[in-house]
Amino acid sequence: MARKVLVVDDEKGIRSALKQLLDYEGIEVRTADSGQGALKEYSAFSPHLVFLDVKMAGMDGLTTLEEILALDPDAQVIMISGHGTIQTALDATRLGAYDFLEKPLDTDRILLTLKRAFEKVDLTSENTRLRRHIEDRYRMIGASKALSGVQELIEKVAPTHSRVLITGANGSGKELVARAIHLNSPRADKPFVEVNCAAIPGELIESELFGHMKGSFTGAVQDRPGKFEQADGGTLFLDEIGDMSEAAQAKVLRALQEGVVTRVGGSQPIEVDVRVLAATNKPIQQEIEAGRFREDLYYRLNVVPIEVPPLDSRKDDIPLLVEHFVAELRASSGLVGKEFDEGAIEALRHRDWRGNVRELRNAVERLLILSAGSNVTTADVAKLGGDSSAAIDGTAGAATFENFKQDAERRFLTLKLQEHGWNVSETARALEMPRSNLYKKIDKYGLQRQG
Repeated sequence: MARKVLVVDDEKGIRSALKQLLDYEGIEVRTADSGQGALKEYSAFSPHLVFLDVKMAGMDGLTTLEEILALDPDAQVIMISGHGTIQTALDATRLGAYDFLEKPLDTDRILLTLKRAFEKVDLTSENTRLRRHIEDRYRMIGASKALSGVQELIEKVAPTHSRVLITGANGSGKELVARAIHLNSPRADKPFVEVNCAAIPGELIESELFGHMKGSFTGAVQDRPGKFEQADGGTLFLDEIGDMSEAAQAKVLRALQEGVVTRVGGSQPIEVDVRVLAATNKPIQQEIEAGRFREDLYYRLNVVPIEVPPLDSRKDDIPLLVEHFVAELRASSGLVGKEFDEGAIEALRHRDWRGNVRELRNAVERLLILSAGSNVTTADVAKLGGDSSAAIDGTAGAATFENFKQDAERRFLTLKLQEHGWNVSETARALEMPRSNLYKKIDKYGLQRQG
């Protein structure tokens, strides 16, 4: 796509000279001789860049700059002036101008400034595209009353700096809530750092969160910042906080109270500015009563509670979710997009979804792969079989309780591996189990992919 530049100057000679130069560079150019004309052309032309004279009759350049940036905060404007002063340049850059050029204009300087400005335009466009991709990926799909209540809470709490404790069953969308809060907060352009407290061994969680110094323990071959430092200025999402060790809980409490962390093996406190969002699928009050979770940390984290409803309580959202997953899987996995018959949708609505939205997505992917026709039918949904509890059917005849447990675990893991196409990493993430543990169990039970 051709670059587009708007030239705004009340001197015809300047407009003509710049247009001739830019035309030669293959750039599409429009011109305006006043501030009012510039605003009209900007709205109609949507240029990538504007050359804007400071001194013009009527609306001057600085006022025009403010009006353009009000129309488009990402506008790239280069101010030009034959009466340039340091103060004028400072005023222009303070208002948001990209650069300031003095007349008579130098061709080499113009071309260099153009090159740099277009590089910034490209970077801004790429960042916008990536942000939209992230927003689409983590968008909460649904219009049910249950989900609307969650979205209203997100809208209220996101612009603040308050901590949020997100509760809900596995697969219900706790991470999506955390992402939505971050993306709609003043910290949206800063890091979003996620820590799955259940997937990190207890002896490593402190190093993961707070970092470590070289030589502080076996394997610490260099200094390493922790997640709190990595999230400085942004958001730290502590997923499955209920599985965090007591020692780590104490350090997290200190970090929240004082805004400082100390690396394992270090003595120098490090200041951090982090908004902490936490999530758990455990009943925290019961964990507190059992002495496994600090009550003072709970009150630090639970400033604003958000409970994510299970899919079974918002089944009206299933048609929208199915449509979303079909589009997503077609784009990300190259699967053929198929229509779901009304009967298929109704069959999905009447199933129990103990695995919540995550389980529904897996089911949609499986149906797209396995259904024979161009449409997914009620019969295709019926072939999904029962829910995960079917994995332990037939184990009641085991000789001992230990045999029963092992047989049930073998069946359960086989089912989950099948659901995730025997992708060990994805299965381990869904089960919130360290990948090394899953490999050991696959080896223990001799599990092999069928077909």
